[in-house]
Amino acid sequence: MDRPDLTVIPPQTPWLTDPTVQSVCQAIRAEGAEIYFVGGCVRDALLDLHGSDVDMATNAPPDEVTRLAKANGLKVVPTGIDHGTVTVVSEGTGFEITTFRRDVETDGRRAVVAFSDDILEDASRRDFTLNALYATPEGEVVDPLGQGIEDCLARRIRFIENADARIKEDYLRALRFFRFHAWYADPSKGFDADALDAIARNTAGLETLSAERLGAEMRRLLAAPDPAPAVAAMQQAGALPRVLPGSDITFLGPVIHLEAALSLTPNWRYRLAALGGQDVSDRLRLSGKDTKVLDALRDEIGNATPMLEIGYRQGTEIAFGVLILRAAMANQMLEPAALDPLRSASQAQFPVRAKDLMPAFKGKALGTRLALLERRWVASDFRLTREELMTLK
Repeated sequence: MDRPDLTVIPPQTPWLTDPTVQSVCQAIRAEGAEIYFVGGCVRDALLDLHGSDVDMATNAPPDEVTRLAKANGLKVVPTGIDHGTVTVVSEGTGFEITTFRRDVETDGRRAVVAFSDDILEDASRRDFTLNALYATPEGEVVDPLGQGIEDCLARRIRFIENADARIKEDYLRALRFFRFHAWYADPSKGFDADALDAIARNTAGLETLSAERLGAEMRRLLAAPDPAPAVAAMQQAGALPRVLPGSDITFLGPVIHLEAALSLTPNWRYRLAALGGQDVSDRLRLSGKDTKVLDALRDEIGNATPMLEIGYRQGTEIAFGVLILRAAMANQMLEPAALDPLRSASQAQFPVRAKDLMPAFKGKALGTRLALLERRWVASDFRLTREELMTLK
């Protein structure tokens, strides 16, 4: 087959020389079938990034992949065989191998696919040009559309061919556009105008998507080092109000700036709290833990609870978040040293135990007395000793 726009995967790329990975490739190739690394792992290797799953694509149908793998002593798990995907396990590590596909029917949420032996058909059904890249087991990059390598190296996010058609195939691609822009784009190049126009015309389709899919995509977007420009574009295109009605981007940039100033790892929960919005936990199907953190952040932002008390009662994640959100809303800067008292507060141990107050106090009176002493201790910034607390009137 013709292989336009060849380039080479950097030789230090781990999966290129990993014998576990290569044994899978050799098994599928044993009788002449083609196999390629595909998508994120190829994109990231070209950008000198790491972390994406190693996925593979082949012109062989799933039953043939299964036969070839087993014939070479590898275990096979039919993880998504209806969609052409099997997981081949080598040395305890699973690798998804998907047969080339073409879309037969789409409804904006899911696709009916048919298997193909044509790499161009497989590339054409993907979302963005920089994701439609393949690499041989030897590391030669195949760009069937002739645009992916250039766009990848330029850090340019573009839909494949017609943006409107790609979005209507799966409306989640509108959010993926902003997420990929936040993670991979060159900010100096701005946003693809055709993509933004197509997204703006199709925002109603976002409301057909499940809360789980919306939540997963928003978490990934907000976890980017600086998602503020992407979220601003999302707002301008009308996508953000569809996903988070009532949200406001005013404080997102300041929160991101403060996180960086404090040398904190980006925290998507802080950023989501900064955006606000209605029924966020339900609309994004957040976990119980994430909902608890988000609710605590929102509850504490506007009240008068001292920061040290928040650190003591809620821990560092919530305390740091409240500190950052309050500072962002007050247009204040923070120094890393501002976190130290909160760390100490989170580790503070109330020195009085119930048994210390017995038998003078018992039952409800005991609980009331403990609570009073703890409040006094917290109000003293944890300075009062056990002896001092025991003598308080």
